[in-house]
Amino acid sequence: MLYILSGPDNFSRTRVLDNIKSGIGDPETLATNTTILEGQQLTIDQLRPVCEAAPFLAEKRLVVITGLLQRFEPNRRPRRQTRGRRTTTSSEDYKLLGQYILTIPESTIMVLLDDDIKAGNPLLKIFSGKAQVQSFPLLRPADLRPWVQERVRKEGGSISPQALNLLVKLVGSDLWIMSSEIEKLLLYSAGRRIEEEDINLVVGYTQQVNIFAMVDAIVEFRTQAAEKLLQQFLQQGSSPSHLLAMLARQMRLIVRAKDVDNPRISGSELRNRLGIPNEYAARKTLEQANRYSLPRIRYVYRQLLETDLAIKTSKYEPELALSILVTELCQQRPVQTDHALR
Repeated sequence: MLYILSGPDNFSRTRVLDNIKSGIGDPETLATNTTILEGQQLTIDQLRPVCEAAPFLAEKRLVVITGLLQRFEPNRRPRRQTRGRRTTTSSEDYKLLGQYILTIPESTIMVLLDDDIKAGNPLLKIFSGKAQVQSFPLLRPADLRPWVQERVRKEGGSISPQALNLLVKLVGSDLWIMSSEIEKLLLYSAGRRIEEEDINLVVGYTQQVNIFAMVDAIVEFRTQAAEKLLQQFLQQGSSPSHLLAMLARQMRLIVRAKDVDNPRISGSELRNRLGIPNEYAARKTLEQANRYSLPRIRYVYRQLLETDLAIKTSKYEPELALSILVTELCQQRPVQTDHALR
């Protein structure tokens, strides 16, 4: 039996894989009959002994291969050569691997796990009609809302429409994080309906969104709004050093996002490039990067450094140092050129 589970929704893929495992037999016996392989450099000589080994005290054995189909994606960039190791992929490799996989013993159940796979994938074409194929795209907000509602309901809870909309906006389509946040909200609400206030108090992404709002205010030179958000952070118990670190982190993400010059880039690719699991956060960072010039970024970094030194040398109290920083960053004054900042 051959299964192909592909798509960026790793949460749902894992759940289906768990269902496959539960249908094979006893979990303890299956553990001794399960092999996980990395597909990027896999050869038939490595695969054959694993697939043809007899199950130990069981009827079936499970072989899970990650990234095998993605290895043969059309227009895929070649991997760099590593000394003493073959890293290129022959155009005939997919045929040999595909033909062999279709002949594995009935006692072996194989699951191929991959991210985004195009319909033109040559290995996928070989398996067409001969494998159980399931695709797992990231849920869009319209589909994510009913998913969250059902998840909350199954756990014995309920959530208001306003809270639901805010939760979807903050967390996005990463279902691992969403599932974790739902668990925290259910524990916090203790049987009552989850409300918008609970989201603001419990969900970790709320603070990140406020950082976006503060950076937006600074970019737009809205001193009053930026200072108000700073005071909210401090009143909620955030330490000045933590806030300074969050501002510095957001600036690092903005610098990284400057290399992404395509506003229509797919959500999954954008998250991968920026290293941000939340699509809303990734898109917001890309928007901010498009509004920051490189001279302005250098100016902000210099102000962050001076504020950090002022705090560490006790030149200013931390709260005062942050207030001065926000005021300075909101000033509409000409920024020095790149040459002058070197």
